[in-house]
Amino acid sequence: MRFKAIICQVFTREFEAVLARTSHSVDVENVPMGLHDLGVEMRGHLQERIDAADASGYDAILLGYALCGRGTEGLRAGKTQLVLPRAHDCIGVLMGSRGAYQAYFEKHPGVYYRSPGWIEFQTAGMRLEPAFASQKSPLGERRTREELIAKYGEENGIYLFDQFNSFRSHYSGLTYISTGIASDHASRARASAEAAQEGWFFDEVTGSLALLEQLVNGDWPPEDFLVVAPGATIRATVTDGIVDAE
Repeated sequence: MRFKAIICQVFTREFEAVLARTSHSVDVENVPMGLHDLGVEMRGHLQERIDAADASGYDAILLGYALCGRGTEGLRAGKTQLVLPRAHDCIGVLMGSRGAYQAYFEKHPGVYYRSPGWIEFQTAGMRLEPAFASQKSPLGERRTREELIAKYGEENGIYLFDQFNSFRSHYSGLTYISTGIASDHASRARASAEAAQEGWFFDEVTGSLALLEQLVNGDWPPEDFLVVAPGATIRATVTDGIVDAE
């Protein structure tokens, strides 16, 4: 079968691993992690990519996304079916299931998560592609303290940096999701150093590539994946399934 995969940059290395083992033809399009800064506005940018792929005769368009703060809610399938994992965000996908994520979360509230992709691609000063820049909220700018001071002056720059990073005060720990890829060791060390710098406890969990492998292999059990038929639209639900189609 021939698939198009539109994936968040956070899954880049994990996708490389599962693609090496699939028998299907998969054309991959990576989307910068900065798209998440747009919140629900990310939907329009993903829809453009879906529509562009729709005329290419793929058997399915695979989304390397989850509900992602409702950023995928409202996405519509054209002539080609869409497929995405049933998960709230990339954490559930990388842990192998929404159930595994929920079980861990219940025992470890107030935890910030990192994975190899988060470590490698969410770097200080990262910018969205020019196509996104004009519509990006200023609150989504991933800039260092020094960059903000240089642009806005010392007082304003320090204030903005503190505001952009205030979310950190709500966390008490950092959990690294190990996915077994080549950069795992280096990424783990950077995550541990970040936890130490913030004064957070550090934990590590073994992740899973199972959902991503199933996605590219065309193995889509309904309990773990939503298959959106041509013409249907993704919607969020309050059920355990997380997403549905209408």
